[in-house]
Amino acid sequence: MEVFLIKTLQLLLCFCLLIILHEGGHFFFAKLFKVRVPTFCLFFGPWKKWRLFSWKGTDYCIGWLPLGGYVEIAGMIDESLNTEQMKAPAKPDEFRSKPAWQRLLIMAGGVLVNFLTALIIYAMILFCNGDTYTPAQNMAHGYKFNAAAQYYYGFRDGDILMTIDGEAIDRFSIKTCRQISTAKSVGVLRDGKRVDIALPGDLNMLDMLQARPPFVDVLAPSVIDSVAAGLPAERAGIHAGDRIVGLNGMAMTTWNEFNQPMEDRTATIQAYVKDGNTAMADSFRHVSVVVERALTAQRDTIPLMLTKEGTMGIFKRNPYADYRDTTIHYSFFGSFPAGAAYGWGVLKDYVSDLHYVFSAEGLKSVGSFGTIGSLFPAQWDWLKFWNLTAFISIMLAFLNVLPIPALDGGHIFFLLCEVVTRRKPSDKFMYRAQIVGMCLLFALMALAVFNDLARFVF
Repeated sequence: MEVFLIKTLQLLLCFCLLIILHEGGHFFFAKLFKVRVPTFCLFFGPWKKWRLFSWKGTDYCIGWLPLGGYVEIAGMIDESLNTEQMKAPAKPDEFRSKPAWQRLLIMAGGVLVNFLTALIIYAMILFCNGDTYTPAQNMAHGYKFNAAAQYYYGFRDGDILMTIDGEAIDRFSIKTCRQISTAKSVGVLRDGKRVDIALPGDLNMLDMLQARPPFVDVLAPSVIDSVAAGLPAERAGIHAGDRIVGLNGMAMTTWNEFNQPMEDRTATIQAYVKDGNTAMADSFRHVSVVVERALTAQRDTIPLMLTKEGTMGIFKRNPYADYRDTTIHYSFFGSFPAGAAYGWGVLKDYVSDLHYVFSAEGLKSVGSFGTIGSLFPAQWDWLKFWNLTAFISIMLAFLNVLPIPALDGGHIFFLLCEVVTRRKPSDKFMYRAQIVGMCLLFALMALAVFNDLARFVF
């Protein structure tokens, strides 16, 4: 329950901040060009919203539905679908009375603020924390590759990734998988020798990441970091520094190999408990592990009975603890171009991955609050919070600029058409376009909510 509350609070704080800033961008340009703004609302308030205060002709409100927010701009057709105001003659302080370039800036204000917010957050993260990473050449344990990567392409466990299409790898991240998916060759260090591996150049990155085990992952030797008090591992005499080298008769030397059998076993136990079949659940709780002692290298076979949740009570040693990090520090003014470059790279990677959404597996990955909330850490971590907030800000900015009616991008598209053709779309056309766009958004939202519920239930 505590983890759920922490994730929920982070999600709400992130959304509140980004919604206020996004709508504030529209609000700023509307006020700059003397357009009347009757309402500024955090969250949506169909049927009911609460007015917090009024100032200079604007009611500041909060709604009950946290799916976004809005500023009501006089003289335009927006989410409210208020056509009555459009029947009256245009007034000087209305949106429709302003020149196209001013209306364009008003509609683009939210997207601009979202982009700027992300870049400023990234800049401040770099200024305060620097850029800390593990250089690829320092990762002496190498990487763990799944069966497909080894059988079809010739990778081997322990290979150290060095180059992709001739370009040196500075660090391992999701970007590395993205580069491998489009690469023609990958250079690895194997037993001290350079080996070049040929690739087709058109691997599906979504399949690479979703495969279990994944296409490539950091190789993690199966060393125990610590043991939880009172749980099966401690009672069996397993200690920090010991190494698990076997499970139920299967040899394994890495956590990569150990993870999947234990995840499967835990899932099986929980499934039987959910069905009320405790006898079958108990039979799956019995495991046999082979432990290599830290001090003597002696190997002991130890029978264990897992908890009802399917846990053993051990904490795995982080493989990155064996490597030396590198940190790049930035001055205050130097952090801004670095933050902008990093944010631009995040945007390019996000856009390049969007085509996966239109695949069958990609549609299943679409999610709403549950999916986004799960990305936040279980413990409050400001660095991770701000990193994720910056990413969501960039994501919202890009999605909002898409030329879909009902989104800012739809309004921007029609305004650009007006600038080029010098013909303004009719109110009737804008009303119908708004309806179509809202239907598309509601359908996408319904899919996202359905996917979240399906993950929760199944």
